[in-house]
Amino acid sequence: MTHPDSRPATDTDLLVLHTLRCIGFAGSARITAATGLRESDVESELIDLAVAGLVTHMAGDFGGWGLTDSGRVVDAERITGELESAGARTALTAAYDSFLVLNPELLDLCTAWQLRSIDGVMTANTHSDPSYDDRVLNRFAEFHQRAAVVCAELSSALPRFGHYQTRLTEALDRATSGALEYVADSTASYHTVWAELHEDLLATLGIPR
Repeated sequence: MTHPDSRPATDTDLLVLHTLRCIGFAGSARITAATGLRESDVESELIDLAVAGLVTHMAGDFGGWGLTDSGRVVDAERITGELESAGARTALTAAYDSFLVLNPELLDLCTAWQLRSIDGVMTANTHSDPSYDDRVLNRFAEFHQRAAVVCAELSSALPRFGHYQTRLTEALDRATSGALEYVADSTASYHTVWAELHEDLLATLGIPR
């Protein structure tokens, strides 16, 4: 059954709604970074979505935006409609299979970044050994070349997936320039963007976790 929200969907309308679906509860700045839109446009869309009952806002220092139950239903309907109207399910499913091949390697790389073996004991990586960090970052760079191929397949199937490639590249560039939190420790880190991409693929293809 179609949800009673009958507003015509727009590209930015769906992008903001679905981004919030993929990243979870978040402030407008993070939603802006994830969509690549102007913050003023994001805030305008969030207000419209709130009026429609699809998102809700919590005030305060730890406040932010989140989907309502109705918002999740409407997002699923619109995302499925986008996928089917583009005739992209087969291509996106194939690209998702390629993503799944890379996913365990990415998780292993993040573990290698956060932990290391010293005298046979796994301990937290304090990043006090630049040579070790450089070796892991070199592995990330090699991984990213293969991830870029998968991202290209995804964006060919549905163009909105192209922003993930941009965000992953930016995260790796910042990490290799010395901002080490962009590997796995910030909301804009390589690991976080990859996790958002994974959630997006599951949601778009209707695959339960």
